[in-house]
Amino acid sequence: MASALVLQGAPTFTRDVAKILQTKCAGCHHAGEVAPFSLVSFEDARSKAKLIAEVVKSRQMPPWQPEPGFVDFAGNRRLTDKEIRTLAAWVAGGTTRGKGPEPPGPVFPKADEWTLGKPDLVVDLPEAFLVPAEGSDIYRCFVLPTGLTEDKFVRAVEFRPSNRRVVHHALLFTDASLLKRPPSYPCFGTIGLFPTEGLGGWSPGNGPIQMPEGAAIPVVRGSRLVAQVHYHPTGKVERERWSVGFYFTDKAPVRRVVDVGLASRVIDIPAGEANYVVKQQFTSPIAVDAIGVIPHAHLLCREMRAWATLPNGKKQWLLNIRNWDFNWQDQFRYAKPIRLPADTKIEMEFVYDNSAGNPRNPNSPAKRVLAGPGIADEMAGVHIQSIPVHMEELPELGRALWGAVMRSVGGSFYTLPQ
Repeated sequence: MASALVLQGAPTFTRDVAKILQTKCAGCHHAGEVAPFSLVSFEDARSKAKLIAEVVKSRQMPPWQPEPGFVDFAGNRRLTDKEIRTLAAWVAGGTTRGKGPEPPGPVFPKADEWTLGKPDLVVDLPEAFLVPAEGSDIYRCFVLPTGLTEDKFVRAVEFRPSNRRVVHHALLFTDASLLKRPPSYPCFGTIGLFPTEGLGGWSPGNGPIQMPEGAAIPVVRGSRLVAQVHYHPTGKVERERWSVGFYFTDKAPVRRVVDVGLASRVIDIPAGEANYVVKQQFTSPIAVDAIGVIPHAHLLCREMRAWATLPNGKKQWLLNIRNWDFNWQDQFRYAKPIRLPADTKIEMEFVYDNSAGNPRNPNSPAKRVLAGPGIADEMAGVHIQSIPVHMEELPELGRALWGAVMRSVGGSFYTLPQ
């Protein structure tokens, strides 16, 4: 690999570096986004060259948690070893610009534009949320009426921050219950509502949430939108007022995206324990196509894995993260659907480090940690976004997952279809 770089000469920005930064970095590192500086132009990159070399060598950036070589994800931001060597050689060689014009940068939607065009329904935060200049990151839930007077099928959802500098990520749900909810409340761990219907999430560089062909999420009349938003202080007081756009389809879905979730509430981590393991499993009674995965844990989690054992004994990886960082939690879509036949056993394994040697441990000295939604608690869950191969079998899947909840304190969980 190194000899190839020598043969074609030292890397230049126009020939080698720009395409790496535009593909893997510019989604967050452009004007108005959450990243603190832009990496779109040559001057942008040259001014941060030393920092770029340092953070890509250590793999601090770009943020991408799944390990390579286990399962392929769409939108993979992880740099290859060759890309890291190219960036390092460019910096070491004096950050040469290269010949010709700079490659055209990616086209990003403006703050007041909708990527998919005008939505069928827009839900706005009534008042701007004030993010303080300093302090810890903020996890806030908002519950807003949708105003729907009839049932709808959602084919796409777009979360649009008004101030991308302060929004780290967002998770979206609908709530069709008649239970009283506060319009806004802190929610570090879960949103604290049951039952809800997951719509997906948003993070910088990612586009709208779009359902696969023929699939849609039903939203019943009177449903409320629940948004869990992660805010990040910037050093000055910021105002942020997001909007959510819903795109409907008149066609009843022939396929349905459902959440096959594994979770455990049996968590009791002794102080000083550096290798505490939490496991859970569920056997699906029906065939499904897995299209994505959303993992969740808090600050003590170090590793998380999810895999499926097919009826023929073959192991199919669904997720493998060896260095979990709560601050970069995300949802991951598979590059192509993964078929899980009926009687496939889905398993998860989470590893926690509650020792003084864990730099992310919020407690000093370390103390016993139990399951719970707060920052001082821990959680263990993985949501496999799935589409039943035969839709008529969906109720059977729902009963099986609900039964797992009833049989175990730390069971699978599932929101039954409305």
